[in-house]
Formats: sequence, structure tokens, C-alpha cells
Amino acid sequence: MPPETPPPVPPAAVRRLRLTNFRSYPDLDLELAAAPVALFGENGAGKTNLLEAISFLAPGRGMRLAGADGVATKGPAGVAPEWAVFAEADTREGGFRLGVGARGSARRETRIDGEPAAQTALARLLPMIWLTPAQDRLFAGPRADRLKFFDRLVHAADPAHADAASAYEKSRTRRQRLLDEGGQDPSWLSAIEVEMAGHGVAMAAARLDALIRLQGEIDRRPEGVFPQADLALDGAVEADLAEGLTAGEAEDRFLAALRDGRRRDGAAGRTLTRGPHRTELLARHRAKDQPAGDCSTGEQKALILTLALAQARALGQQWGVAPLLLLDEACAHLDALRREGLAREILASGSQAWLTGVEQVLFEPFGNAIQFREVRDGRVDDPFRGGSGR
Repeated sequence: MPPETPPPVPPAAVRRLRLTNFRSYPDLDLELAAAPVALFGENGAGKTNLLEAISFLAPGRGMRLAGADGVATKGPAGVAPEWAVFAEADTREGGFRLGVGARGSARRETRIDGEPAAQTALARLLPMIWLTPAQDRLFAGPRADRLKFFDRLVHAADPAHADAASAYEKSRTRRQRLLDEGGQDPSWLSAIEVEMAGHGVAMAAARLDALIRLQGEIDRRPEGVFPQADLALDGAVEADLAEGLTAGEAEDRFLAALRDGRRRDGAAGRTLTRGPHRTELLARHRAKDQPAGDCSTGEQKALILTLALAQARALGQQWGVAPLLLLDEACAHLDALRREGLAREILASGSQAWLTGVEQVLFEPFGNAIQFREVRDGRVDDPFRGGSGR
């Protein structure tokens, strides 16, 4: 049984969740405590849909990358004309009412306490980390997937990182379009490359800062059921900053590389010049001295949990509030010892973690420190009817 020690920092937490025409939930109103939440039920019951709904309270396309036009309830009458996710939440700055939604093919709207707001404002209020089963073999998959995963961890620590990444990609797309057309306007091309270099260095700096905090948090914890990892970033701009170049010097070096690479990038039809878009996240299983991608599926999952839990602790220290954790099928491929370790880590972090699984027994290591909800047929029920669900 995990020790009942008070969390070191208060949690960011969803106290009430209301869904309208979201996936399998035409209408849902769920009230909760700030404690961890265990969602159990058969496959296809709608557990992941709940986590995905919460993930829309962060910038981006949600944990399934469906976007605003892919989550509306589908029924005999067709696709619902609008959908909405509403939450009453404890945030970094107190209690807020957060809402997102869309009508038809319109862009997603965000509201905070009823007023229109930018998506990035949600990230500053409600820090969030999520893991999905698709990431179980993240370290053996494509480089781009690892970078996206790491960038979400960076974004949780530094909401401005998403803005810099978005601006960088827009500049990179515009530059490539000009190169594809023959680069006939060198002054305009130079202006775009200056923008690209500035945003790229900002991205690399945020990544390095997050990596240092994350590695420090991993190193502070003794070897346990979740293995320690040695992390590194293999990227040209990150390397320049790590070597001690100032931001301005790193921008100048990246800008020179972009200018030198125009002919090659134009011929290839893509940006081969080494920039933050080509950075690689490297990870090693420390005890085995083995690249993470060579480890078993269970070991890779444990390493990913190592990173997520360490980032949750680092964010708690950095922001004074434990982030929301969305852990879809986190207990799959974990033996009993690691399930117990996961419960200890989550309770020690203070986070309101939302976990899914097919059986209630998977969450027994949490004891009475978790609130259970059974999911079936578009309903979410308290199995201890009339109680708090804890």
C-alpha cells in the first residue's frame, strides 16, 4: 500500500467535466475530487474518449491528433453540428471555467470564464502531460515521433515553446515554397530565413532548458521499478547553444547554414539543412547501458513513464502545481511491481492522474487514494453508488 503522505504541491485538477456531442458522449456531466481517477470498462466503452476530451483543454489537436473537425458525435442522423468540452478546474492561478468547442467545420473556439481566449492561455493555466499506447515503442519508431513527444514535455514547462515551433514551421514552409519556385526573390528569402533562425534558436533553447531539468530530476531519484535514463539532444542548433554560443551567435550560424543550403534544399524539395526540425531525442537505459530503442516493449514503456513522471515532478517544482496526467492504458505491459511503483510515483507527485484500464483490479495499489469510475455505453458511473468514488 502506498504511503499516505501529503503531496508536496497542489494539483492542477478537473473538478467537473461536461461534454456535449463529443465522440461517444452526446451529453455528460461528471463531478470529481482532485484525487487521481481510474476509468475502467470494456474495450470500446469510451474511456480514451474522456481522456481525449480533457486533452482538448490544451493547445493542439488533442491526444489522438483528430483536430476540431474529427471529434463530433456521429449518429443515425449524421455528425452532430457542434461539440463542446467544459471543465471547472483548479489551475495555477485558482479556479477557472475552461471551455473549448466548434461548430461544423469552423475553427475551435476557446473560452476562459466565458470570455474568448487563445489556446496558449490554457497551457499557462492547466499544465498537462499525456501518454498513449501508440507511444509504447516510441524509441524504436520514427525520429519525428520522439521529437513530438519531447516537444510536448517542453511545452508543458514553457507554453511559449509551441508558439515558437508553430512560427518556425510556417517560416520553413514559406522558405521551401520560394525555393521550389526557384528562389527568384533573394531579399524576401533572406527575411524569411532571419525569422526562421530566430524561432529555431528559441525552440532549441527551450528544449535544452527542459532537458537539463528533466535529467536532473531523473538523476535525483534512486534506481527503482522505473529505470533511470540518460538523455541527449542530437541537433545542430542545440549543440551550438550547449557549447556556449549566445542566442545571437547561434542565430547567425544557423542563418549562414540556411543560406549555404538553399540550392540543396531547393533541389531536394525539403529542408535538409540541419535545424530544430531535424533534432533527435536520444535515450539510453542506464542500468543496461543500452539504447532505449533496443529495449523490450515493457522496458521502453517503463522508460517513457520515467520521463513523464520526472517531468511531472520537475513541473511541480517549477510552477508550484502538479500537472494533470492523462495515462491511457498505462498499466498495460506493466507487472504488479511496476503498477505498485506507478501508484507510489503518482501519489508522491500530487498529480490528478487520469488512468484507463479494462479492470478495476489494475488500480488496487492506489488503495483508497483514487476515485473509480466505470465506463460503459456512453455512461460514467460511480461503482460505489452514493459515495465519493474514492
